[in-house]
Amino acid sequence: MQPLTNAPLTCWVVSDGKAGMENQCIGLAESLGLTPVVKRVHLRTPWRQLTPYWRIGNRFAAGPNGDPVEPPWPDLLIGTGRQSIAVSLAVRQQSGGRTFTVQIQDPVMNPRHFDLIVVPRHDKLRGDNVMVTRGALHRVTPTILADAAERFAPRLAHLPHPRIAVLIGGDNGVYRLTPTIMGDVAERLANLTRSHGAGLMVTPSRRTGADNEAILRARLSGLPAEVWDGTGENPYFAYLGLSDAVVVTCDSVSMTSEACSTGKPVYVIELEGGSPKFRAFHDGLYQDGITRPFDGSLDHWDYVPLNETEVVAGEVRRRLSAHRRRFGLS
Repeated sequence: MQPLTNAPLTCWVVSDGKAGMENQCIGLAESLGLTPVVKRVHLRTPWRQLTPYWRIGNRFAAGPNGDPVEPPWPDLLIGTGRQSIAVSLAVRQQSGGRTFTVQIQDPVMNPRHFDLIVVPRHDKLRGDNVMVTRGALHRVTPTILADAAERFAPRLAHLPHPRIAVLIGGDNGVYRLTPTIMGDVAERLANLTRSHGAGLMVTPSRRTGADNEAILRARLSGLPAEVWDGTGENPYFAYLGLSDAVVVTCDSVSMTSEACSTGKPVYVIELEGGSPKFRAFHDGLYQDGITRPFDGSLDHWDYVPLNETEVVAGEVRRRLSAHRRRFGLS
């Protein structure tokens, strides 16, 4: 990736610290060739309770329990989450508009308050400065996957092909991974080792739960499968890099998007519950021919890998260059 200018640009990532959302911002910054300063903010009252609807005195919104928000102001600010909005608005104003502000996800306010907004296509927000994506931004790149695959290849050499990366999430605000579902999924995975000679690379998460993880381990015991035990380096990237196909639970837009960036067949495990936004996201990928529901089969299909982070980075690059020219900055 070529630099935006001859001189290095400064970049802030502003969030409330939620890893999934913060990583989207960091991934965008890295795709631009920038190393961002991460600002995890904690707003004072009443901004914390009322943002984005309370817009008075935003320069006072960032409280002492979070990272400091003070000059020099960055060239680029990438924010996400409700708590980042007051800070983004304040920095844009105090920099005299010189800081280029990008907001990930709908800020629930007029888009004109930001230089660019990035939303998934299942959100309704549209505008001249609104960019629509099919999936989430992330930090996964072919280089990262290849490097991880090379490091872990000796440890996983005993697993036969086809190798299947299995990314298991769990309960969240709208989905539930029940023991019944976990048992059915584990049995289907076990059958793939018998019917297709598959090797399994399985990574549970904190949200999987001890009972579900025990079911998974019991059903896969004695089969060609590695189930990560949570110790040592996380093999997540290596599993994606070394896999021939991916099976992922539906509770994480980020995990699904990362899986779809590989260009490999992606099967989605449907969990109990859901929401209209999640449903629209997954149905869109099904209709695009990128993913399929996990039914225990193993096929091969081709699609153009989701490359949303690079696409958004290209648009930021174009708009930021024009923005800096207007201010005589480049």
